Amino acid sequence: MQNSLLAKYSSAVPRYTSYPTAPHFHEGIDCGKYAQWLKAITAQERISLYIHVPYCDRLCWFCACHTKHTLKYEPISIYLESLKKEIAAVGALVSRDAAVTAVHFGGGSPTMVRPDDMIGLMAALRSAFTFAEDVEISVEMDPNDLDEPRYDALAAIGMTRASLGVQDFHPEVQKAINRIQTFEHTKSVVEAVRARGVHSVNCDILYGLPHQTEATVAETVKDILSLAPDRIALFGYAHVPWMKKHQTMIKDEMLPGLEERYAQMNLAASMLVAAGYEPIGIDHFALPEDRMAIAAREGRLRRNFQGYTDDAAEALIGLGASSIGQLPQGYVQNMPATGEYQRMADAGGLAAVRGVEVSEDDRLRRRVIEEIMCRFAISFSELRQEFGGAVDAIAAEAKSFAQSNQDRICLIEGDRFVITDVGRPFARTIAAVFDSYLATGKGRHSIAV
Repeated sequence: MQNSLLAKYSSAVPRYTSYPTAPHFHEGIDCGKYAQWLKAITAQERISLYIHVPYCDRLCWFCACHTKHTLKYEPISIYLESLKKEIAAVGALVSRDAAVTAVHFGGGSPTMVRPDDMIGLMAALRSAFTFAEDVEISVEMDPNDLDEPRYDALAAIGMTRASLGVQDFHPEVQKAINRIQTFEHTKSVVEAVRARGVHSVNCDILYGLPHQTEATVAETVKDILSLAPDRIALFGYAHVPWMKKHQTMIKDEMLPGLEERYAQMNLAASMLVAAGYEPIGIDHFALPEDRMAIAAREGRLRRNFQGYTDDAAEALIGLGASSIGQLPQGYVQNMPATGEYQRMADAGGLAAVRGVEVSEDDRLRRRVIEEIMCRFAISFSELRQEFGGAVDAIAAEAKSFAQSNQDRICLIEGDRFVITDVGRPFARTIAAVFDSYLATGKGRHSIAV
């Protein structure tokens, strides 16, 4: 039965970190439109900042991020100067009464940034924006970049959450993905950041990698659990070589099949739950006292370009090459090409080149998809409080899908559309039912499980 469901519902669909999804962004959203959106942020709104550092000193074959390889620091130093100009330009357009409640440094490898430059970058952010006293500051970390001065710099900027990519500790798997990182080294990073007062540590684990087996996944999970991270993200490797050419280094025959991949996911998830972690959405786990676990229990879990979050900010501003922002009016993306981004930032500060303005139907469907991804259910009565009669069409779609589905992956219970335990692994596929753009065929996606 399970194998037939896998074959039926593991189609290639978006990850739904936005709606409409990125393939539907267009050039009609430019710097002028973006400036209007930034000026419209009110004093009462909260802001989340994402800062993208698109450089790595090694290129991991599995990675699907916008990044480039460099062994020299000069390109990073030049990039940071352009980034500061964008920060100043964006900050000048946003009300200083709007508080920044979250900052996320991503990449690439933000930990490649030298200590003085990291402190200078944070100073530029604080100069341009008003930070809330309890601002959360998270940094994606490559353990191989880190040394004592960098740890101290991250403490100096007020880092509150460290996010470590682990993937898999098995040497054969690491060699196949060009990511050599020992457990001992990873453990030393966790100990170093905790010694400097970081209250939350996240670790990323991947399944579906080349040469991975249930045994290697189990060993990796066991090692990670010994570090007692506050959060664990369990992601399926997204094999998209048509989009990321370096993934051609990973041959299809090296990858586990769909059934093995699914078994790896279930094994890891069961081990995490047995260890006391609460499942969050489709791919996150957190200790009960963690903010994300609390948000999930209270129905406040959200989803954005960083995945699941407890961040309640009304505006997410992306800074740096390729970064994506989410504002009340819609989505905006900066120029992905680093050199061209720097030219735009140096010339005028803003570097927006595409995006999409959301319609009322988009807002409704975005909420429906987020509810499915975060809570595995839709309450039609709750939706009507915000969207009124427009919900009737969505309710009809949901009821039609539930009634026609013979596999009981979803049900109608009163005024609610509910994904069953059988259907939860296929939440992305179920969310796609409500995606009015998917049939246009724009974009290719990774498999849903």
